[in-house]
Amino acid sequence: SLPSRQHSCFSFRKLWAFTGPGFLMSIAYLDPGNIESDLQSGAVAGFKLLWVLMLATIIGLLLQRLAARLGVVTGLHLAEVCNRQYPKFPRIILWLMVELAIIGSDMQEVIGSAIAINLLSAGKVPLWGGVLITIADTFVFLFLDKYGLRKLEAFFGFLITIMALTFGYEYITVKPDQRQLLKGLFVPYCENCGTPQLEQAVGIVGAVIMPHNMYLHSALVKSRQVNRANKREVREANKYFFIESCIALFVSFIINIFVVTVFAEAFFDKTNADVSDVCVNKSSPHSLLFPNNNQTLEVDIYKGGVVLGCYFGPAALYIWAIGILAAGQSSTMTGTYSGQFVMEGFLNLRWSRFARVLLTRSIAITPTLFVSIFQDVEHLTGMNDFLNVLMSLQLPFALIPVLTFTSLPSVMNDFANGL
Repeated sequence: SLPSRQHSCFSFRKLWAFTGPGFLMSIAYLDPGNIESDLQSGAVAGFKLLWVLMLATIIGLLLQRLAARLGVVTGLHLAEVCNRQYPKFPRIILWLMVELAIIGSDMQEVIGSAIAINLLSAGKVPLWGGVLITIADTFVFLFLDKYGLRKLEAFFGFLITIMALTFGYEYITVKPDQRQLLKGLFVPYCENCGTPQLEQAVGIVGAVIMPHNMYLHSALVKSRQVNRANKREVREANKYFFIESCIALFVSFIINIFVVTVFAEAFFDKTNADVSDVCVNKSSPHSLLFPNNNQTLEVDIYKGGVVLGCYFGPAALYIWAIGILAAGQSSTMTGTYSGQFVMEGFLNLRWSRFARVLLTRSIAITPTLFVSIFQDVEHLTGMNDFLNVLMSLQLPFALIPVLTFTSLPSVMNDFANGL
């Protein structure tokens, strides 16, 4: 029969209709915390941990697929299903854990944006100034939100493009060794690696797979109309959402590779003295950042930009900062979204978006502001590493519900997971 044959084939128009949620979701794979762990794994372990990044992204994709299926099949997002299925005590614990994860990642976004603003203004805007500016940018998001989801999705697409271009520029400038890159991707082994390298590997997993992202993805897929009574339509929606997630995560994976390989090529095994010499020769305003000693160079988002500036010219520094800013801005907004869905789902609280943004933002900004006023950049970026580890610890609180519900026939009917 004709109709069934039409449905079996692939249609780009349909894919386009379903495109959006996956790209919004993939932003979490590109947040400042991620970029920080990328550049550190490059500087600490060279190309050797690329396979960890790849595996983490693939596992992330599988989890996002489960979350999306839950949303499509049940018509409820993860927080709503938790609310329906769990008794009161586990519900409250889960809600608190997700809120913690959201606040943690929001702190990373604020830190990233503040550092980017500081670098872009050549240090004229102090870090606490940058932190305060990030309060303003949430209102921009609320303003955009009025124009409907498709416009917002397009804006996110634009930010991802900026990241691809800026970090791609660094990649082309530094020209990493392609043979090493492929070896790092496909040889799951880390020779002569010690504790620092192991820490980076764990950090990568924590940075890549974001717990609140599963709540987000299961809610975003609801923006597309799917007739749930019709199994074929549900199956089709699942298929297109999965294809779109694959494309989105492939893009974010490539951007992450850009960052890892740039730092692996240029700064693996370098000492502080090496970098200090180059920066002094180029009369960089930041040359005092690096003590003249023989310890291995330690980089973070801030120093990373400075080091790129010393080695590859000021353009590299500014382009890097624009990339970080795009990462910080975009992931702030997805965090705000997750917070909204989680609160509505678990607590049945329908606040105005404005009130909710204000609450999450102020919780995230307070500690960050204190650190940025009373400490230096070092402590701010050190907070980033701590937050990545916090994310790893939060994972089970999103993982176990997703796996449980997608495996239950009573929730998913014919779409429950196989063994």
